[in-house]
Amino acid sequence: MEADYEVLSVREQLFHERVRECIISILLFATLYILCHIFLTRFKRPAEFTTVDDEDAIVNKIALELCTFTLAVALGAVLLLPFSIISNEVLLSLPRNYYIQWLNGSLIHGLWNLVFLFSNLSLIFLMPFAYFFTESEGFAGSRKGVLGRVYETVVMLVLLTLLVLGMVWVASAIVDGNKASRESLYDLWEYYLPYLYSCISFFGVLLLLVCTPLGLARMFSVTGKLLVKPRLLEDLEEQLYCSAFEEAALSRRICKKRQKASAWQRNLGYPLAMLCLLVLTGLSVLIVAIHILELLIDEAAMPRGMQGASLGQVSFSKLGSFGAIIQVILIFYLMVSSVVGFYSSPLFRSLLPRWHDTALTQIIGNCVCLLVLSSALPVFSRTLGLTRFDLLGDFGRFNWLGNFYIVFLYNAAFAGLTTLCLVKTFTAAVRAELIQAFGLDRLPLPVSSFPRAPRKTQH
Repeated sequence: MEADYEVLSVREQLFHERVRECIISILLFATLYILCHIFLTRFKRPAEFTTVDDEDAIVNKIALELCTFTLAVALGAVLLLPFSIISNEVLLSLPRNYYIQWLNGSLIHGLWNLVFLFSNLSLIFLMPFAYFFTESEGFAGSRKGVLGRVYETVVMLVLLTLLVLGMVWVASAIVDGNKASRESLYDLWEYYLPYLYSCISFFGVLLLLVCTPLGLARMFSVTGKLLVKPRLLEDLEEQLYCSAFEEAALSRRICKKRQKASAWQRNLGYPLAMLCLLVLTGLSVLIVAIHILELLIDEAAMPRGMQGASLGQVSFSKLGSFGAIIQVILIFYLMVSSVVGFYSSPLFRSLLPRWHDTALTQIIGNCVCLLVLSSALPVFSRTLGLTRFDLLGDFGRFNWLGNFYIVFLYNAAFAGLTTLCLVKTFTAAVRAELIQAFGLDRLPLPVSSFPRAPRKTQH
């Protein structure tokens, strides 16, 4: 009798833990969904949702909700690794705290599996469905309406799925070389869909390799546009008066902006922001360089996956909680830099969303690209050695992660490209801009060795 009661108690405890994990996951995703919905409504084109034809408006609203779901998954993929690292440090610091019992390895592992599942669902089904749905008109001769457009979209999606799966089957048979893999197509969920997502993730990692160094160099100019550059030795009133004689309205707006800025913003904010960017970029290159050396001498430095999330046992940074915070900051910094580099590249510059003037098809393209980048972020961070937190769930099942040459060349390429972008950024023109920003060109000092920025001629 007592044994049955103990078994029942264990089952009740497992049931309550599973219900608690489901509630927490739903609350987290609902929060991300609301934030993404507010964000997308700021960029959508209102004319597409207030058309005379109610059918088009309904279709566009459904497609926008699918985009919101996809963007929420992308944001969840970005927060996945930082949330896991912080959770591990919290469990290390407060191992027996009653109020954080909900934070455990089972919850973290479940979140990784949900992000992987929803990423597959969004990339393979939801986003193609949203695009075909907005472009569909219904089959010729069929009854018009939303239902007819749904039928056409489903048919198009089925045909596209068969085409993609056939290509994946052929590619896996060529790469694997196993006769059984060529003859069996029944193992769709366990092999082919993860293999397809592995290819998408590998493409995302390559895209991060190109966009992140470009974004790291671009971050300096973007920050310079957002902040007020210091002019320590000049009279703002005089410059504002002189700008009245210039034809360009941009110069007058800059002068007014700098006049309204406080002394702290003018003289300290810009140098500190540039120094922080330089430190974070240099630290990223240093960590990757150390990881390259570790790859040559220690096999444990290779990225790998683990099926069980054993949190709260050991810190994943040699510097403890401080090192974990640095890891989280670097992960967010590189993700922001990759997005900046993505939209700065000539190939994807046309996708840049515009405030209240972004077409729905453009929103779909942005959501797909952001999901590809964000879902590859955990693999990207672990491959570069930015963290020791091993990949959980299906994220660690990618075959190419165990290839030493791919991982080593990837790290070397990232370090080389980032260093090249930094050297290119801090050229003589940038040094001249810094000298002019601090007013050193106005001082009666022997600064002939410094390059001087070209001065504008006043009329």
